Amino acid sequence: MITSLANEKVKYARSLRRRRQRRREGRFLVEGVRLLEEAVKAGMHPAFVFFQPERSTAPRVQALLDCLRAAGVSCLAASETVIRSLSETVTPQGIVAVVPQPRLPRAVSPSLVLVVDWLRDPGNLGTILRTAAAAGVDEVLLGPGTVDPYNPKVVRAGMGAHFRLPLASNLNWPQIAERLRGLAVWLADAQGERVYDAVDWRRPTALIVGGEAAGYSEEAAALAHGRLRVPMHGDVESLNAAVATAVILFEAARQRRTRPAD
Repeated sequence: MITSLANEKVKYARSLRRRRQRRREGRFLVEGVRLLEEAVKAGMHPAFVFFQPERSTAPRVQALLDCLRAAGVSCLAASETVIRSLSETVTPQGIVAVVPQPRLPRAVSPSLVLVVDWLRDPGNLGTILRTAAAAGVDEVLLGPGTVDPYNPKVVRAGMGAHFRLPLASNLNWPQIAERLRGLAVWLADAQGERVYDAVDWRRPTALIVGGEAAGYSEEAAALAHGRLRVPMHGDVESLNAAVATAVILFEAARQRRTRPAD
């Protein structure tokens, strides 16, 4: 039983709460049974796992631990104090893993790419990633100034999207521009000239969405071939970034599902 916060593995895991360390190590923390199940299902091999024995008696948790041990993963019993030191939730589930950041292969010819620009809220980014995975986005690119996708709050809100969706962060705008070559690029803008459902989403397309506070950057605007909006009733000025993204992406999914490309 690990009880000390001075334990080397505990210190290492705690260091991954910092963005710089996550980037340097190429690892991040996954907390909770469901997220760890998603990681295992996606073929991820945790470096090691901490679990709280008194909270791991449920059959589902035991099955998960058995699966991890069978794969050769070190599963370390830890005290409540240790688990709480690694957790960002009010009520920890009693299991935390150190997992490598996924390196999913990019689509050879992506037909729907999402670019996130200047989004600072981790809950919104996590929801957007989850939505992108559900709507069939081929790849998500994160521009400068966007919150780290491996921030614990982003990971929780993503609900496993990190393990299913090709994701590229720490990109500069020339790199993003290169990846968008050959795609029609639309920028979400409350004052956009085109209504979102008047866009032909059946063609290879990229959508750029900005943050609620900072909006979008000049570099993002320069890449766009056009701007689109979600029309709203009354005096409502704008939608939450994650909600607006969901509305647009599922219109793209609807068109692709119901109408063949010309």
